[in-house]
Amino acid sequence: QVRLAESGGGSVQAGGSLRLSCAASVDTYTRNCMGWFRQAPGKEREGLAVIYTGSGYTYYADSVKDRFTISQDDAKNTVYLQMNILKPEDTAMYHCAARFGARCYGWDDSRTYPYWGQGTQVTVSS
Repeated sequence: QVRLAESGGGSVQAGGSLRLSCAASVDTYTRNCMGWFRQAPGKEREGLAVIYTGSGYTYYADSVKDRFTISQDDAKNTVYLQMNILKPEDTAMYHCAARFGARCYGWDDSRTYPYWGQGTQVTVSS
């Protein structure tokens, strides 16, 4: 059974930083596409960043590419999302998602990810 477990969310002031973690129950060093999405109340789910674990290639949404960094630690089967210069509009539930044994074409389409974590809340106050 594949499981993804997010952690690291919390409440911070604008300008602060958080690092989210996504621990997978399967090996991440193989060729997988693992990403981070978020959803704020009343808004659609938004793709933020993805990493192709076979090569380390990363892709980012324009809204976060200068502030967020996705990375992997294969020894821990974990993918991270380092979030800097947080803004109130970053407030949302953040989810980790994965496609195992697949590349990251169309990475920001949440419908293409069969595995999801429960999410971790990020709240940024002004």
